[in-house]
Amino acid sequence: MTIRVLIADDQALIRAGFRVLVDGADDLEVVGEAGDGEQAVALARSERADVVLMDIRMPGLDGLEATRRISADEDLAGVKVLVLTTFELDEYVYLALRAGASGFLGKSVDPGDLLDAIRLVAAGEALLSPAATRSLILTFLAQPSRVTTAGAPAQLGQLTEREREIVALVAEGLTNDEIAARLFISPMTVKTHVNRSMTKLDLRDRAQLVVAAYQSGLVRVGPND
Repeated sequence: MTIRVLIADDQALIRAGFRVLVDGADDLEVVGEAGDGEQAVALARSERADVVLMDIRMPGLDGLEATRRISADEDLAGVKVLVLTTFELDEYVYLALRAGASGFLGKSVDPGDLLDAIRLVAAGEALLSPAATRSLILTFLAQPSRVTTAGAPAQLGQLTEREREIVALVAEGLTNDEIAARLFISPMTVKTHVNRSMTKLDLRDRAQLVVAAYQSGLVRVGPND
């Protein structure tokens, strides 16, 4: 099945470069280009994109608000947002994850890695760049004012003890295989627990699961992080 990709960036040259790269892959297809957030949201609806490559800083409606609108739209539940930014450790990237983005990459990413990232996000199987994402989240949650349970999913108490254990390990950036090895269970069992946790918490993917784990206090920022 061909993965439908929407490119949202205010620079036409960057959009053109991404289009050539994406369209060059047999399993990917660019279905639209947006120069601002308003266009990105509209095209996500009209073109039924599977993945949106979203720039943060755009005129008018920025990528952050566009991500939030896409994520909040029940009709776009299957659309994944992959944030592309010039600065990987950027507060706006953290905010984009909270808004519903499935992951992020720096614009300096290797072409092959970007294509693989699109595929991973479309599949919803893994959080992109787990170590970097954890570092990003820790950077901003290390400030006490950011650690709050106010926005944490109210259903967190519905998780079983095993599910909470696995969610905590996901938040630490471990892959399913790494979690399986640590807990002496199969990767498929880990995947099942992760998927059930996301369903109970009404979360779109692992990126949201990581944010929820830190926001809820399930995983805490230690003094040495």
